[in-house]
Parts: sequence; C-alpha cells; structure tokens
Amino acid sequence: MAAGEYVSVSSQADTERADLARERQELAEGPESEHAELTAIYVNRGLDAALASEVATQLMQHDALGAHARDELGLSDSLSARPVQAALASAAMFALGAALPLLVVVVFPAAALMWAVSGSSLLFLALLGSVSARAGGASVLVGASRVTFWGALAMALTAGVGALFGVAV
Repeated sequence: MAAGEYVSVSSQADTERADLARERQELAEGPESEHAELTAIYVNRGLDAALASEVATQLMQHDALGAHARDELGLSDSLSARPVQAALASAAMFALGAALPLLVVVVFPAAALMWAVSGSSLLFLALLGSVSARAGGASVLVGASRVTFWGALAMALTAGVGALFGVAV
C-alpha cells in the first residue's frame, strides 16, 4: 500500500515539476503573454482589467513563477505532492487497519471468525471513516457511510471471486 501511494504521489510530483518547468520556459520566452494570461485570470476572478493588470505586474515583479504556479496552475508549497509523507501515512494507516481485525482473531473462536472478522472490519472502517471525516471537517455520517459501503462492497466482491474459484477468502 505504501509503495503504491509513493508511486502515485511521485507521479503527481513529476507532473507538478514538469508544469513548473514549462511555465518557467514560457515566462522566459514570452513574459508579455504570460502577463496577459495572469491578468485574464484576475479579471475572471472579479477584478477590473486595470487592477488585474496592476496586480499581475506587481506579482510578476515579486515572483513571476510563484504567481503563475499558484494562480494559473493551482500549485503551492503547502499543497505540493510529498511522496514520502504519503507513503508513511499510508503504511501507518494500513498497519492500524490490519491490527484491529488481527486482534479480533485472537479474541474470537475459530468457528465464529468469518463473521467476527467481517463484522468487526466493517465496524472499524466506520470508526476510522468517522475519525477521518471529523479530522477533515467533513460530515462524520457521510465519511463513515462511504468507507463502510465501499469496504463492504470490496469484501463481498472478494468473497464472490473466492466462491467462483472455490477458494475460501
């Protein structure tokens, strides 16, 4: 899971770097057209043309690439892709998510394991979905429901594939 997250977020970081390199080249080759582009962005956000041009001028004098990265490309330092951080967070959450059902295996008898692990996994998904939603300021009910629904669907599909091939999963 962590490796997949690292690869995915690294691809995002590569795209961000490529976008910045392209923007840097465009600024070097045609600063006037880049100024016009930034001006148009500010006009579309509600500034009149004269003020938008002045804002673009001042921002480009201060940090042209930063202004274009932020306002044209939607990139900022605080929101940039961080592959290692994403991988570590994924690994930690995966380990926590796996530890809870393993604890159930220790507590319940073998005859009840299938239902105990399935049910507790859904309960833990609902709990973690709630915590995540609350941490992000989103609806706890929506967050828990979404994670629980997709987790249940994944379990059902996995069980269905196992049954289709005669393998207990």
